[in-house]
Amino acid sequence: MTPNRFPFSQAAPGVCELQPYQPGKPAEELERELGISNAIKLASNENPRGCSPSVITAIRSCSSMGVYPDANGFTLKSTLAGQLGVDTSQITLGNGSNDVLDLVARVFVRPGDEVIFSEFAFLVYPLVTRAVGGVAVVTQARDFKPDLGSMARAVTGKTKLIFIANPNNPTGAYVSKSDLQNFMEIVPDHIVVVLDEAYFEYVTADDYPNCIAWCRRYANLIVTRTFSKAYGLAGLRIGFSIASEEITDLLNRVRQPFNVNGLALVAATAAIEDPGHVQRSVKENHEQLDRLVSFCQQQGVGYIPSVANFLTVETGPRTHQINRELLHKGIIVRPLQNYNMPEQLRITTGRASEMDRLFDGLRSVL
Repeated sequence: MTPNRFPFSQAAPGVCELQPYQPGKPAEELERELGISNAIKLASNENPRGCSPSVITAIRSCSSMGVYPDANGFTLKSTLAGQLGVDTSQITLGNGSNDVLDLVARVFVRPGDEVIFSEFAFLVYPLVTRAVGGVAVVTQARDFKPDLGSMARAVTGKTKLIFIANPNNPTGAYVSKSDLQNFMEIVPDHIVVVLDEAYFEYVTADDYPNCIAWCRRYANLIVTRTFSKAYGLAGLRIGFSIASEEITDLLNRVRQPFNVNGLALVAATAAIEDPGHVQRSVKENHEQLDRLVSFCQQQGVGYIPSVANFLTVETGPRTHQINRELLHKGIIVRPLQNYNMPEQLRITTGRASEMDRLFDGLRSVL
């Protein structure tokens, strides 16, 4: 007997057009597939140092598993507000910053509204846009980063939302403070601009902006950040946004109750209170990123200059084969076909020993 199948036509039109987000392959999955036991994952831009030891201590001392977490995240918000110089009424907590990006689309985009973002941008932007029936307007990048001039020219009467990743994932390029400020001055006040600063902590360039300070000046600005990268809490899924009190109030009206679990709240608070761990993580990242750049230069491999914790390298028409051979060596990097970059691989910086193994693997397959 043939089983009944639920008709796709019953889903919202935007959902039917989507492809599921494809995360980096877990090391455990590769080990199961190939029967190996020493895989390293350099695919998902995680902090190879993991989280601060003080986070582990805080989690182990948490004894409130049987009750719901604080839905308002009072302790974490208070700690964030003190660190960032904002009011708690400007903070929205999310199950990762992806959750906040989804909230923004749900609040501001109606079917037929236009959402602008750059080519080579984070795949979540088109996903949340189309899920709510929005129209994705993809502008051309310049030097693998958002071209703000093209984005400004793309604004129409139907534009409701603009996503800008700074620095950009998966390319690692960034937009300067002066260019962003000029852009904010010309964008109409009724259009919401999201500055996705997931890799903020890694950037040391002098002309890179700290846009949270702009949220009082620009009522249409939302800045999102995460604890998944430099803080090493990717597995606990927690991020946040800073915006005007009015926008924050709207986001919190659609935010699911208890969208951030109790362990994540405790862990994120402890992570903020150990800035030394982030500083050491950033220092190690810069050292290993410099090694990766030097390796590419020595081997004649092209790359996109990056200020984040990854490097996108130009591996040419053999990219699929190179990736497959690296997998058989137990080395997981990120192919970028989904970003319309079929001849590039994105490589996350790892610990020194992991980078040594990567270099040995790349030498043998390039």
